[in-house]
Amino acid sequence: MSTRLPLLLVLLLCGFTSPTFGAEPAPDFTLPTFPDDAGISLHDLKGRVVYLDFWATWCPPCRKSFPWMDEMHARYKDEGLTIIAVSVDKKRELIEEFINQRQPAFTVAHDPSGEIAKAYRLRGMPSSYLIDRNGLLVKTHLGFRDKDKATMEAAIQALLKK
Repeated sequence: MSTRLPLLLVLLLCGFTSPTFGAEPAPDFTLPTFPDDAGISLHDLKGRVVYLDFWATWCPPCRKSFPWMDEMHARYKDEGLTIIAVSVDKKRELIEEFINQRQPAFTVAHDPSGEIAKAYRLRGMPSSYLIDRNGLLVKTHLGFRDKDKATMEAAIQALLKK
């Protein structure tokens, strides 16, 4: 727990940022999914808008974002949105317990080595990335607060219209 406190303080002091990358190719990945370990690859999602979220079970804002991601999934999946929540927890059983409690409708994947998080230059938890239909990383967002929901939804809507 003591290693998590500095990260939470950084998030509180810095607030949320929403830097925009010049469109650049999103790092490709293939990760195991829950609960079936079927796997998901970013490459297979070309043609869809991807909301990629890095989270951990010990992160309160991460846990708080799950109902919102479920809402976005229900609202926009048929328009081409795919949500992937990538846990960076080391222990799979922690994720399974959380997933069993929450039952998210979107895809949950696991990056236990942190290799994919590193490829996305993860700076804090949660961090989310919007990837357009061409596989380009167009937006990133650090943290999760209620006041940011409308902005993130507007960004999703804008990408879905392209």
